[in-house]
Amino acid sequence: MTYSKPLPEADKWSGPFFAGAREGKLLAQKCNSSGRFFFPPSPVSPVTRDANWSWVALSGKGIVSSFVVMHQKYFAGFGDEVPYPVIEVELEEGVRLLSNIVDLGERALVVGMPVEVVFDPVTPDVTLPKFRPAA
Repeated sequence: MTYSKPLPEADKWSGPFFAGAREGKLLAQKCNSSGRFFFPPSPVSPVTRDANWSWVALSGKGIVSSFVVMHQKYFAGFGDEVPYPVIEVELEEGVRLLSNIVDLGERALVVGMPVEVVFDPVTPDVTLPKFRPAA
């Protein structure tokens, strides 16, 4: 079966993030000078403006800090899922990511809901980090 949703295109800065996801790791850059994590990927730390940073594995645990429910089909691949939520997750390390929530079941999606990362291998080359309610 062909994956019909839009796929991210890794570049020289985001490539390690997507390579980590394929290995089941959620990665972000960490400023070695300040100790702060940052995302999206960048050639310099937004804190110190220098290139003294490293890719570091994150816990994958956080909370839903915001969400929106999409009621319009912007991409054909999402047609059968409308309406669907897009969540902003604030991870324990302070990084914020936009993603999808899975395995919600009958639970209500609420700001502050604890979540944890899961990895969805949508193609042989692309694995997407998504989130589910924490156990």
